[in-house]
Amino acid sequence: MAIKAPMLKPGDTIGIVTLGSPLDAQTINSRIEVLMQMGFKVKLGKHVYADNGFLASSALNRASDLMQMFADDEVTLILATRGGVGVSDILPYLDYAFIHDHPKIVSGFSDITALLQALYEYADLVCFNSLMLIDFRMTTPAYNFDQFFAATSTLQAPRLIQNPPEIPPTQSWIPGNVTGPIVGGNLTSFVGLLGTPFDVDTRGKILFLEETHEPVNTVYRYLSQLRLAGKFNDCIGIVMGECSNCEQAYGIDYGQLLYGFLMPLGKPLMTHLASSHGYFKASIPIGAIVNLNTYTNTLTVLETTVE
Repeated sequence: MAIKAPMLKPGDTIGIVTLGSPLDAQTINSRIEVLMQMGFKVKLGKHVYADNGFLASSALNRASDLMQMFADDEVTLILATRGGVGVSDILPYLDYAFIHDHPKIVSGFSDITALLQALYEYADLVCFNSLMLIDFRMTTPAYNFDQFFAATSTLQAPRLIQNPPEIPPTQSWIPGNVTGPIVGGNLTSFVGLLGTPFDVDTRGKILFLEETHEPVNTVYRYLSQLRLAGKFNDCIGIVMGECSNCEQAYGIDYGQLLYGFLMPLGKPLMTHLASSHGYFKASIPIGAIVNLNTYTNTLTVLETTVE
């Protein structure tokens, strides 16, 4: 069973780091103001405002900022400002043994997927495919905050993950009832780890995937690559999140693609979970034990995800 970080409590300190692409200072500062209004204290990584094209700073600088947050005893939660690209660049420079011995809550999605998977695989740490700094604004749906704080600030278990009432519920296609650690995240970032030392191990795992701003034929290409790499053979169940702003291609939309591609795999399958790049964002605890029951159309986190 993976290790868990200490629970986030009112008044705790949040470490802010930019690990991939840059985010403008005005947005960073406005989101920090919201965190402070919530009663949290904030510490900033040295390169949080850095901007060097499509990357914030060098891989070494970004990795150093992250390691400094793990080394800071005052920091409880580490929030990435955003994803973008380049997060995988920092993975070789992290001290996973140190992280294992100094666990923190780490949250993010999009390209932060690469970091979450590496922390689970190499530091055995439960992380959260959930909010980033950019999401802490007053217009963020209450559902997103409820999901985030239920996962990081309570010892609630079991915890049912379900779509908010404002949107259609999830759909279950292949009947089954499986239990295991959940892994995955953004499809593009996941595919980008194939063939590297940080390739995601799906053996005996429930695989969660979502995507954004890709035409359906590109989503097909990525799913096909995962199939060829054996990731669908190895997993015990599949949870597909939304594909926000993903245009249909050749008359095929995202739902039709999932049905045609994933149904023949014969694995318990849930689709259209509110997540990550969607307006509503469920909090998925990467590395935690979950139950996927497609007879009852439920996804349940069976263990506490913080201590």
